[in-house]
Amino acid sequence: MPGGRLTDEDRRHIAAGLADGLGYAEIGRRLGRPASTVLREVTRNGGPDGYAADRAQRATRQRARRRTPGRRPAAPPADAGHGRDPRAVEDFAESFTGLLVQQGLPRMEARVLTCLYVTDAGALTAAELVARLRVSPASVSHAVTYLERQGLVERERVPGERRERYVVDNEIWLRSTQAALDMNQVLADASRRGAEVLGADTRAGARFGTSAEYLGLISAALRHATEQWQRRHPAGS
Repeated sequence: MPGGRLTDEDRRHIAAGLADGLGYAEIGRRLGRPASTVLREVTRNGGPDGYAADRAQRATRQRARRRTPGRRPAAPPADAGHGRDPRAVEDFAESFTGLLVQQGLPRMEARVLTCLYVTDAGALTAAELVARLRVSPASVSHAVTYLERQGLVERERVPGERRERYVVDNEIWLRSTQAALDMNQVLADASRRGAEVLGADTRAGARFGTSAEYLGLISAALRHATEQWQRRHPAGS
């Protein structure tokens, strides 16, 4: 029933919808459930390319058996209070992590980024990340180094202490988009060069020329969106 747990039949409908190329919103509409429920279900059970109804049903039963009353959640992802449902927040964090993994982020890095992103402060120390994620300090250190290089996380010194904490802010996706814009421009320039070298009147040259044109349109759209955002949200406002 809508709002309750997914049934075996629900999962077969989800698998059929994915096979038909339907989006999460449309599958959810047909089931009478939110798109986020479908997204979480698919993300937890192999992703859109690996989802299978029977396997998802077995995995859900196994997870249910592993849960015991009073057991501490595996990864308390967010701050307490504010009327939040801890289980709903945990489920959201898990599905958001899965989305980041599908976008190409390594799983540990995705877990660290999500853990930071769902905290109100947007900042945690290494020890806090280790406790929340139940992983080794080395895993956190490697993940933070990777995220820092991508411009997704920054380090800052805890006032009055020698410890560092790792920070995300409201411009995380702006920086990510700007990095993508830079790389997109490099690819566009290389494609134009490829068209020149191979000859625009050849099939290979035309392929590079078409790519350069498309990448140029993407760069222009990203640049426009970035400038529009910066006008709406000036630095420091």
